[in-house]
Amino acid sequence: MQELSLSSKLKYIFSIPVIISALGYFVDIYDLLLFGIVRIPSLKALGLDPDTDGTFILNCQMVGLLIGGVFWGIFGDKKGRLSVLFGSILVYSLANIACGFLPYFPKEHLVYQYAGLRFIAGIGLAGELGAGITLVSESLPKSLRAIGTSVVAGFGLMGAVVAQLTVELAGGWNISYIIGGIMGIMLLILRVSVSESGIYKNIEHKNVSKGNFLSFFTNKERLTRYLKCIAVGLPTWYCIGILAVLANQFAPELGIKDLNPGKAIMWAYIGISAGDLMSGFISHALKSRKMAIFYMLLFTIIGVAVMLFGNTNTETKYYMFCVWLGLGTGYWAMFVTLAAEQFGTNIRNTATTTVPNMVRGLLPVMILAFDLLKNNFSVIISAAIVGIVVFGLAFYSSLTISETHNKDLEFIE
Repeated sequence: MQELSLSSKLKYIFSIPVIISALGYFVDIYDLLLFGIVRIPSLKALGLDPDTDGTFILNCQMVGLLIGGVFWGIFGDKKGRLSVLFGSILVYSLANIACGFLPYFPKEHLVYQYAGLRFIAGIGLAGELGAGITLVSESLPKSLRAIGTSVVAGFGLMGAVVAQLTVELAGGWNISYIIGGIMGIMLLILRVSVSESGIYKNIEHKNVSKGNFLSFFTNKERLTRYLKCIAVGLPTWYCIGILAVLANQFAPELGIKDLNPGKAIMWAYIGISAGDLMSGFISHALKSRKMAIFYMLLFTIIGVAVMLFGNTNTETKYYMFCVWLGLGTGYWAMFVTLAAEQFGTNIRNTATTTVPNMVRGLLPVMILAFDLLKNNFSVIISAAIVGIVVFGLAFYSSLTISETHNKDLEFIE
């Protein structure tokens, strides 16, 4: 096959599907992490408990992501990738606008109203990344897939930084929700220029089973592939969901006066954004998805160990380690691309959408284990125990999953 010229490569990497998917993921991450950033100020303003009620609301959002991942995954394989890109952004944009009006809601059962809106937002947010990565993976030459999807995630993850800055500058946590919703509606209008994946069009009208979620569980080899894809991504949300979102819980034991979870999330996502951009080039250079992920996991676990046990006694040091962990877990796009490349076109969107949302949906399980361990151990030891399990599963899966670099995606299960 003839080598592409530099101009051709740039044309593919900055094509309409890549740009629109990157913008979509930017808004998705903004809205996904906004609750974590405004958790404390919003719940205090509403007269709710930041820890107990905050954990409940976060868990509802994550369960929404889990359910939404299955729904949008199946929908994208049955009705096309673009259907998800339109439907999901409309759902989460409207839910976020509604969150902006929570101060005007009836005070009775306010925690359940907040949780219900975050659950609906979670359902909508679940479809964005999987459909975007699937569309980009199927639209680019196989030699450029890793770089293209890294551009999507690298730019998109900056949404977390903008979310934190918006909260600081907007003058109110509820205004930040409304801004996020409006950005989503604006992007929805831009998406009319995107074309459907050619690979999907080739099977669109064929008599083949599409979006069969149960098919992951009816074949042992396919189920093993699916579970390994999920396990590879677990450390990403361990680092964000526990070490960043719950950063304030670590402050007393580390001897730090105060830690702002919003700033911890922002600094972590600055690192993740850079790491995601790098991961595509690392994979391209190594000609391997799995080894790129393995080395980034190794870098991350060293950072976690030093963060928890290396005299992290100032706020600045903690945020520096958040950047470190972000750089290491910046294989998020690579792990989602790996999932896209593992499965056939007829269930690819289902896999690519459900896998990252299974990881997000398992965050409540990680937090539950963390909370239960705190009954007998310190916060630091509890986090370390959860981390050992999570990283152990990820290392095993990254080393034993099949390699997909340069794999042809035009096949069905």
